Amino acid sequence: MLLRSFAVLAFFAVKNCLPVFCFPQIFGYDRPFWQRQKLLFILIFYTNKGTVMEKSKNPERGLLETENASGVALLPLVLFLLLFLGTGIWLTRSGIDMAFYQLSAAVAILPAIIISIFLGKDTLNKKISVFLGGVGNINIITMCMIYLLAGAFASVAKSIGGVDATVNMGLAFIPPSYILPGLFIITAFVATAMGTSMGTIAAIAPIAAGIAEQTGMSTPMLMGTVLGGAMFGDNLSMISDTTIAATRTQGCELSDKFRMNLLIAAPAALVTIGLLLAFGGGAPDPQAGDWEFLRIIPYLLILGMAIAGVNVFVVLTVGILLCGGVGFICLDGYSLLIYSSDIYRGFTNMQEIFILSMMIGGLGELIRSQGGLQWMLEKVNALSKKLARGNRRLGGEFGISGLVALANVCTANNTVAIIISSRLAREIATESGVDPKRSASLLDIFSCIVQGLVPYAAQVLLAGSIAGISPVEVSLNNWYCVVLLFVSVGAVFAGWPKGNWRKERG
Repeated sequence: MLLRSFAVLAFFAVKNCLPVFCFPQIFGYDRPFWQRQKLLFILIFYTNKGTVMEKSKNPERGLLETENASGVALLPLVLFLLLFLGTGIWLTRSGIDMAFYQLSAAVAILPAIIISIFLGKDTLNKKISVFLGGVGNINIITMCMIYLLAGAFASVAKSIGGVDATVNMGLAFIPPSYILPGLFIITAFVATAMGTSMGTIAAIAPIAAGIAEQTGMSTPMLMGTVLGGAMFGDNLSMISDTTIAATRTQGCELSDKFRMNLLIAAPAALVTIGLLLAFGGGAPDPQAGDWEFLRIIPYLLILGMAIAGVNVFVVLTVGILLCGGVGFICLDGYSLLIYSSDIYRGFTNMQEIFILSMMIGGLGELIRSQGGLQWMLEKVNALSKKLARGNRRLGGEFGISGLVALANVCTANNTVAIIISSRLAREIATESGVDPKRSASLLDIFSCIVQGLVPYAAQVLLAGSIAGISPVEVSLNNWYCVVLLFVSVGAVFAGWPKGNWRKERG
């Protein structure tokens, strides 16, 4: 059994590491759906069967073995949030401009990491190794690579006039009052087709930032709208990692989960569009400038590739190369040295979120290894059982929702949060009589909500970095995730939708 567990983890490592550096076509990394995710299926299947948990006698423990459950392990995360958010709020109340910029989140997290290292019971070397293992996690490295490519693409596109040309073209055809709703719909469509919120934000956010710069519209509002649309698509897309993880661990069909999810997410999206039309505010007096079609080609092509489901690394790399080619054609004196400088400038623009993401990955792994996540899962499970005494379904659904939401707060990664909480969520669903496709939808929805609202999540950090604003401002203007929260809680109370259209798999 132990060898089988190691084999599964080795397959997972090969699937995620080699494709990026060696042979993407062989390992399926040039395609989005089943080919790209087949080893993730294997991993989830084996963890669901308990092979990775072989040594644990407690069936309610998480995916990986940890120290005994301990709420103390969560204190460093609380300290980080108090330092970062508390300082920003206090400085805002004191009238300080750019309050959330005064203390960098990458610095605010350092005391939390130090305390977390000293809280563990293992040797210092072992705890540092655990931290570094979290820093080097494949999910963290993948996000960091996307940061770099997205920064380079945005920088080169801006330098060659691609952003301004795309913005001017949009302003020439879209009425001012429809800019925000249109941006939300386009972003949601691209994210649903692409299956990744990160890639969508990397492609759309530079345009939104350009609109803000040229029209005077609120930058946080525009970036929050892009973030909301991206989370809508990431939550609903049938080729999204979160959808695949939720359905495989809960034992339901992708199509069933999609229909259940859609009946909750679609009303939230419609309400968001209505709010953006009524209160979002259009551009005061947008003036569409001249634009040249050639400079727009890189954006049109990467959007087309994204919709076609091309891998995000390929999309962004092609975008960078195309922008450089357009610059050589359209701009006098645009040389390889200038081009390389633009790329490097984009890299440096992502420095803070690059560091912060690695730090969060390390802190999250320390919290997990010290039993913090396990303690939280057990408390949520106990609470759901108490609530279930009066209404088993209601208690179970709130338990599942709270479970994945709190796991996402600790990990800042919705896919990881779903996988960590999936086994206990399935047990709660079975005991409470919750439909598997409904439990899968709740896992995906509530992880999406938290991922779009916590200011240290990768999507929020990327949007804020591209626009040059605080991630807190971005998350506060993500109307869609707030509306989705209210709609989802209402759906849990009402037990709607019923979704009696297909029998689930065992």
